[in-house]
Amino acid sequence: MSIARSAHSGSPAAVSEPPSRVERMPAVLDSSPDVAVPAPFPWDAVWGQPEAVETLQAAASDPAALAHAWLITGPPGSGRSTLAYAFAAALIAEPGDEHAQRQVIARTHPDLTALRTEQVVIRIDEARRLVERASFAPSLGRHRVIVVEDADRMAERTSNVLLKALEEPPEQTVWVLCAPSDADLLPTIRSRVRVLRLREPSVSDVAALIVERTGVAPDVAEESARHAQRHIGMAQRLATDDDARARRAETLAAVLGVRGIGDAVEVAGRIVRLATDDAKALTATRDEEERRNLLRMLGVAEGAAVPPSVRGQVNALEDDQKRRATRSLRDGIDRVLTDLQSLFRDVVMLQFGRDTDLVNSERRDDLRALAAEWSTARTLGVLDRISDTRRNLEQNAAPLLALESLLITVADGSAP
Repeated sequence: MSIARSAHSGSPAAVSEPPSRVERMPAVLDSSPDVAVPAPFPWDAVWGQPEAVETLQAAASDPAALAHAWLITGPPGSGRSTLAYAFAAALIAEPGDEHAQRQVIARTHPDLTALRTEQVVIRIDEARRLVERASFAPSLGRHRVIVVEDADRMAERTSNVLLKALEEPPEQTVWVLCAPSDADLLPTIRSRVRVLRLREPSVSDVAALIVERTGVAPDVAEESARHAQRHIGMAQRLATDDDARARRAETLAAVLGVRGIGDAVEVAGRIVRLATDDAKALTATRDEEERRNLLRMLGVAEGAAVPPSVRGQVNALEDDQKRRATRSLRDGIDRVLTDLQSLFRDVVMLQFGRDTDLVNSERRDDLRALAAEWSTARTLGVLDRISDTRRNLEQNAAPLLALESLLITVADGSAP
């Protein structure tokens, strides 16, 4: 089973943990892009998914419409997790009980169990804890809800742990899984859930949202939405981070300049260095703070040696942090591969005579030159190699070697 990457930040797998800051929109867009319909709390955080909100509102209010297990699918950045927690709030709290709903949104309500991971996969022991919690009756609310973000990160053995619980859950327990696609989960899991597919927002929709949230110039927001391929979180990062935009531009220019094996090796090394630096920047400060907080909780004075009696707990934290750093690096490289996919997809579009809706339209002249130089078969071969590289990285291939192999194909069109 493929373990797809999702570009979303969270914290190490945990139960009912506090969330990062939740961005709120005052309205859910109607199916007509120019019409906004006010959405009541807790649905006001959901953006651009009116049909999905309507379905889940009906399920939360009508037992006949409520399935015992749901799978919310959609591309990264489409709001899967935001919708999942709004649904959980509506299921757990009595209608109109905003205090309880806010507890659910904050991941602090006792009848919510939330699992999300920053590691490469969800571990089997974490799945077993979920199944155990799912067997409890709700303590305060109407239902007990189990939300699993990044459900696509479950290996087959881990997925099998959930099967019995999904098939025969207690009457008041509802499972809500989130993944990019139902194809990312085992068929046995898919057969036990109701699938709710989210729609992809348009570039103009995402750009308008980014302008409203951040106040950046409309042209920057539009370019960021295009480059992020409508991923809201990534678009916001690109729009507000000059360095991120510059790194993306530098990487694409370097790949377009690859002409031989020497170039391929040099550019692959540069990509890995940039991704590694990004991963360290994202995790270093947080790792140190987590270690400091753990030692304080264990009663170890700052700067003092760690006593043998608590060394096991410190080592466990460090192991979790290493796994998180590995995922952060792989996600960074996967974002680069997503950008390269958009680049060569644009080349194919031009080769087939279509010059509208290009992701990288500001590079139109370079892309036209490449489209004229290459055969369509060669471009399609590079796109296949990008997909192969992503799969190889999921299976623990060495990032540098995987990228070198890919860029050699870019340089001369050869297959591995």
